[in-house]
Amino acid sequence: MTDRRFSDDEVAEIFRRATDASQSAANALPSSEGLTLVELQDIGRQVGLAPEVLADAARSLERQEPRFRSQLLGFTVGVGRTVPLGRKVTDEEWERLVVRLRDTFNARGTFRVDGSLRQWTNGNLQILIEPTDEGDRLRMRTVNAAARAALTMGAVMIAGFGVVALIDAAVDPASLASRLAQMSPLLGGGIALVAIGVRRIRGWANTRLKQMDEIAGRLTGDAPR
Repeated sequence: MTDRRFSDDEVAEIFRRATDASQSAANALPSSEGLTLVELQDIGRQVGLAPEVLADAARSLERQEPRFRSQLLGFTVGVGRTVPLGRKVTDEEWERLVVRLRDTFNARGTFRVDGSLRQWTNGNLQILIEPTDEGDRLRMRTVNAAARAALTMGAVMIAGFGVVALIDAAVDPASLASRLAQMSPLLGGGIALVAIGVRRIRGWANTRLKQMDEIAGRLTGDAPR
């Protein structure tokens, strides 16, 4: 891990995890091609951070898999996080997690335990504790189904308007204007649906990812202070 270069965002996150007091030092770092752990530790010494503290923070960042985003028409309609825990989650931890999930998402949801597999779901939102050879893994996924449906239907209507317009322009250009006027409700409806989808999804993805980060932190010990 000492040879790996951490991006600017990862540098800020590592310093945050090491100590909230050094966040300003991380933010002041110039944009670069990344920093190695050794370079981070050199900087950490200047602000009073022990090398092993930064190493632990870097390891906690490394064990988290990238965030998942599902996009439609350039808009994020689904998000998720997968975090290897490297240990088994106890029954008591699971019960506390369910309480936290209900509070975070303001929903009772339903939970089920099948042997080592635990899951809590609320509509399209899924939170799972899955067993692996290296310990349990926390997997979180959700989709904004209403926004996805509105964007899809709106795009189909707009595309349909465009296809018919092209056909009419090729077959009977003289009547194109009247045909477009007749079909204007189709175009207007499509635009309205896309607008509804965009409004439903504005800020939704970032909110859900922050909630997932907080949930993961409860199990990894990296919860925001």
